[in-house]
Amino acid sequence: MKRIVVIGGGTGISTVGRALKSLPFNLTFIVTITDDGGSSGLLRRDLSIPPPGDIRNNLIALADDEELLTKIFSFRFRSPELKNHSLGNLIIAGLTELLGSFPEAVAAASRLLKINGTVLPVADGLVHLIGRLANGEHVVGETEVSRHGKEIIELMLDPEIEALPQVLEAIGAADAIFIGPGSLLTSIVPNFLVKGVKEVLQSSNAPKVFIANLVTQPGETDGFSLRKHVEIVEKYSGIKLDKIYWTDVSKFTGKTLKRYIGKGYFPVINDMKEDPRTVELPGVEERLIVDNRRKKVLRHSQKDILFIARDLKLVEECQE
Repeated sequence: MKRIVVIGGGTGISTVGRALKSLPFNLTFIVTITDDGGSSGLLRRDLSIPPPGDIRNNLIALADDEELLTKIFSFRFRSPELKNHSLGNLIIAGLTELLGSFPEAVAAASRLLKINGTVLPVADGLVHLIGRLANGEHVVGETEVSRHGKEIIELMLDPEIEALPQVLEAIGAADAIFIGPGSLLTSIVPNFLVKGVKEVLQSSNAPKVFIANLVTQPGETDGFSLRKHVEIVEKYSGIKLDKIYWTDVSKFTGKTLKRYIGKGYFPVINDMKEDPRTVELPGVEERLIVDNRRKKVLRHSQKDILFIARDLKLVEECQE
């Protein structure tokens, strides 16, 4: 059974999980722990635990079925008193207090949901993402880094933290390593800043592939081309990517792309077409989905991920 490792944050790589969980792979999802906004940020500050939100998203994606238990983990309270908390976040927080360990809480939640694979926080502890600007100033916290709007010269963690042994073991044993999709500076790069991750990636012989975002992210990757995304991944991971997957969402017609552009999200421009590592994902329209707020949103489709699995020869045939 092929061992696939996926590195990233919450919403982005959960799409990969939904596509691959029904295939005969040994899946391990390695998830960042720097989130400091929303329900996760409140629990982090109030209970001094790593943020559970990105973990929860991936647990749900890998769940054996997405019925009642999955709906429970997805449920979000609306009352001001409960501060828009996700019930799944509260369950993981409660398990952490009960078991005395965040990784053990994630493992227990994994058993509850009967997930097809393994979800691991990249480390166990409270860390802040720090961004250094060109003028020497620093912005503190994932939320500030993502919305500051000025170019980040360097990213670091405070305090430094070591990766979980299981994380290093999974990367070292992987037959393929997927990076992304997801917020470049705040979901993907923080994983590479954890002690041990960069080194084990560099020593791995597995193909390392990057699934580029469909659009730029305002305040975080404004104006970033595909090459800029790749340069940042390679800079912080210390590796040379073997394959880079990109989608031309500028082909979209209708109101959805216009709405994205109106909010500052622009299609990622491919300035690496001559690079033999770059592969354009076929098809466009299936990337338009309706989310739980009944809005049409742009997401990688499961067909994208299955195409990548075929392209890497991880499987002979994938179900549509």
